[in-house]
Amino acid sequence: MASRIANAAKGIRFASSTTAANPWLAERTAIKEHAGPAAETWRKVSIYVCIPAVVAASANAYNLWAKHQAHLEHERHEGHEAVKYPYMRLRTRAFPWGDDSLFFNPDINM
Repeated sequence: MASRIANAAKGIRFASSTTAANPWLAERTAIKEHAGPAAETWRKVSIYVCIPAVVAASANAYNLWAKHQAHLEHERHEGHEAVKYPYMRLRTRAFPWGDDSLFFNPDINM
């Protein structure tokens, strides 16, 4: 028992040096050898497909956002009149924080 503890302290594991004597270790080695090519394939897919797809999607989202901001700026300068219909913003009693809702934005909402 003391020799096992001494070997463990040195970094030598018990009964794991040969694959023929240990069927579990032989199975683990076979799984590792089988998984190596698949792992390499998925690494390449991640690098050469996923990363460019994320970059392209981010560029598309930024372009759409920039167009939307330009459109909002155009509407601010155009000065269209907001029509207050009688069915909009019906209040039976005031909110505790004021007349507008908690998420009211005077630049966007009417």
